[in-house]
Amino acid sequence: MTYAINPDIHHLTAPPVALVQEWISQYHGTAPMIDLSQAVPGYPPHHDMMTALAEEAARGDVLGYGAIEGEPELRAAYAAHLSEVYRASVAPDQVLISSGCNQAFIITAMVLAQAGDNVLLPEPSYFNHSSSLAMLGVEAIGIKGDPQQAFLPDVTAFRDAITPSTRAIALVSPNNPTGLRYPDDLLFDLLALCRQHGLALILDETYRDFLDLDISRPHGLGDDPAWLDTVIQLYSFSKAYCVPGYRLGAVTASAQVIAEMAKITDNIQICAPRIGQRALIKAIPALAEWRESNRQEIAARRHIFKDAIAAAKGWSISACGGYFGFVRHPYPSHLSGEVSAELMRQTGVLTIPGGFFGSDYEDHLRFAFANADQAAIADLPERFHRFALS
Repeated sequence: MTYAINPDIHHLTAPPVALVQEWISQYHGTAPMIDLSQAVPGYPPHHDMMTALAEEAARGDVLGYGAIEGEPELRAAYAAHLSEVYRASVAPDQVLISSGCNQAFIITAMVLAQAGDNVLLPEPSYFNHSSSLAMLGVEAIGIKGDPQQAFLPDVTAFRDAITPSTRAIALVSPNNPTGLRYPDDLLFDLLALCRQHGLALILDETYRDFLDLDISRPHGLGDDPAWLDTVIQLYSFSKAYCVPGYRLGAVTASAQVIAEMAKITDNIQICAPRIGQRALIKAIPALAEWRESNRQEIAARRHIFKDAIAAAKGWSISACGGYFGFVRHPYPSHLSGEVSAELMRQTGVLTIPGGFFGSDYEDHLRFAFANADQAAIADLPERFHRFALS
């Protein structure tokens, strides 16, 4: 090769999900594999969603370019949905439809930070957020959470880490990998801290549709009439509507920030895929009961998962919620990648190594229990019983 690769890209690790899926071919057991790695819905889309996708695909007008910020009807439908979810007022011009939530995060990072700036992330942190910042030359500064409190971070630690180069605090709630939902008091404290220092509070809520059943709304930040002057809220339609292949996400922010993001979007993809956008216009209001039934199903899987890990000798849950369980494995002398790979080879259970979420978490594995049905999850203790690592 006669040319140089951008070192900010060259130094990135290989995509973690693709890496662990290479271990699948090394499993030769007779029991069906249980894929608890990548967070994808473990059930099909609603029939009406499939029908809408087919109908929209047959429309000739969806083959052309669409509005950069998203289909106007979808922006309006999603804004109305958010207004209901958060009991707040969200306008269509405060919404941009992106090609998935990872793109939403990259657009947000680009609109806020230049190379040499930094963004504060609570650890353990979602690996795609860290790598997205790294490829932009933006430093990701990890703020360690308290392992005795499901890795809940402390506001003081964020305050002490702020420098003149800090541009934002970025959270995922419910968290990836811990499943932790950040409580309102912490979020309001971080909102105040960001306002004090002129920072953005990025809040990725990809898994907000799968909160514990006793939680009535994701958070109360919308009670503050000016919340979108500071908060940039991110979302993925992939999980709630079971359409990850259509690559649809959303950003909610002030209208001024959305206008700036449109400049970036036009240079990246022009517009998000239109077939899925058109199908969602009707699906958002029509499938509310279906989404709630799926929330209840994921809650049932979460309960069974907790019981399964409790029954597995030496394994313990450090945090659990949303789609995920962050589990301490009983092999402290082995790196998480070794444990995860061998678990797949011997038992057919595929997980994500904890080390992918930060170097301090080699003693953990992430289980995306929402991927599997209740029977498969209940089989985990028996699989662990057969697992041996010297």
